[in-house]
Amino acid sequence: MTMRRLLLAFVLGLFIIGLAGPGLARHPGPAVTAASDDGYADGEIRRIDRENMKITIRHGELRDLNMPPMTMVFQVRDPALLDKASPGDKVRFRAEEEAGRFFVTEILPAP
Repeated sequence: MTMRRLLLAFVLGLFIIGLAGPGLARHPGPAVTAASDDGYADGEIRRIDRENMKITIRHGELRDLNMPPMTMVFQVRDPALLDKASPGDKVRFRAEEEAGRFFVTEILPAP
């Protein structure tokens, strides 16, 4: 198992433990809905790192990636994607996994 997969498993484990405990009530945050059938997921932009071509998104379920809702850092191949959103924006986006790395491939403003 690669280090990246171990880290992802650890983070997912922490998330699941958090759901079972009372700590979740102390950190309600804004609601993020589940993914739609069109391959897009709903999310909220938390941070944009243009220098490293990364974007942090608090997202709903990513069905195509079999991933529960969480906040995570994605990479982008096209730096122009980072100009389509700002921290705090509600968005719809698509993501994919390649060689253990997660990339945002499309970002749209949420309706």
